[in-house]
Amino acid sequence: MSAAERARVLQIALLVSVGVILAAGGAAQTAQSAPPLIPPRAGYNFPAKQTLTYSVDWRVFPAGSTVMHLQQDGDEERVSASGDTLGAINLIYRVSDRFQSSFNRRTGCSAGFAKQLQEGRRQVNTDLKFDYAHGKALLDEKNLVKGNSKHQEAPVGPCVTDLLSAIFYPAALTLTPGESFRVPVADAMHTVAVTMRVEARETVRTPLGTYQTVRVQPAADAGVVKARGNIWIWYTDDERHVPVQMRARLFWGTITFRLTAIDQK
Repeated sequence: MSAAERARVLQIALLVSVGVILAAGGAAQTAQSAPPLIPPRAGYNFPAKQTLTYSVDWRVFPAGSTVMHLQQDGDEERVSASGDTLGAINLIYRVSDRFQSSFNRRTGCSAGFAKQLQEGRRQVNTDLKFDYAHGKALLDEKNLVKGNSKHQEAPVGPCVTDLLSAIFYPAALTLTPGESFRVPVADAMHTVAVTMRVEARETVRTPLGTYQTVRVQPAADAGVVKARGNIWIWYTDDERHVPVQMRARLFWGTITFRLTAIDQK
């Protein structure tokens, strides 16, 4: 596996990149054809402050850890995530990535998504903003090693979610086994229509405890995604819908995220 491939694998692993995998293989949608984003259900409140910590296993080996933090800021919900390799994985290819996003608590519409990637010698900062008033996605990217920058603009629909917010957005909906809903996920210069299939209720054991959950499988409409692998997220089967486990089963192995700590801080 090349250095670039290792970086891609570990970036996927550390973000639980549901959106990244789907966007990489799915069919891009135009701003007009992307499905509308369903607003959060009446009475649902995203956490005012919450920190979720996950262990990350790659195949049978501990690969790293991920910490995700949510915090209310007025009408906005701010989400941050960090992913770091550990142990033997660091000897192969060290990764330390940081991600931030924010979305409107009433509508679910994302304001933007930013990431700071440090993968081996590669260091790239990316900032993606959604200008709904003008129907544009604005991307600014800087390679800190090479010193070059780029700016791109593309059409965006009236309301989309982003790669990080998409993990928490389903918590605001009613998750009924046998049903599904479609989500417009914006990544860089295109939007992908993602179908969230609510598959079944299932008991899940994590280092933090045993949970009754609802298993959800995100999938893009394009068949090529299915060929790349499968992704599942297990949300608690209650009003909170906390993601307690996440799994990506791809051709090179299986990445599993298990909740190890939850703090209201």
